[in-house]
Amino acid sequence: MFLLGTATTFAGAFLAACGEEAPEEIAKTDVPVGSAVILDKFIIAQPTSGQYVAYSSVCPHQQKKITKVEGETVKCTAHGSVFNIADGSLVSGPAVTGMREVEVVDAGDKVQAKNPS
Repeated sequence: MFLLGTATTFAGAFLAACGEEAPEEIAKTDVPVGSAVILDKFIIAQPTSGQYVAYSSVCPHQQKKITKVEGETVKCTAHGSVFNIADGSLVSGPAVTGMREVEVVDAGDKVQAKNPS
């Protein structure tokens, strides 16, 4: 049992060191149309009915977490950068680039966000 636990811990640490993050999912009904939901590592948005997009929740400015949803935008409250949920583009800085898009997976009644393989 000890060896199994050690191997599992090692595998998890190895994946984390390689930048692999577990996918996060949410019920489609929990993502408002025309807005977004911020999860731990990802932001999942539904700009129009049935269209889902996802982004890293890490702000490209100074790698702080984007923490606020304001209708069709999300905001990094650390320094004030604002991003459009439809395409991840920068609305206002100090960031100079948009959010990093991630893979979206349709999982039936749920939607998953994960880093591209």
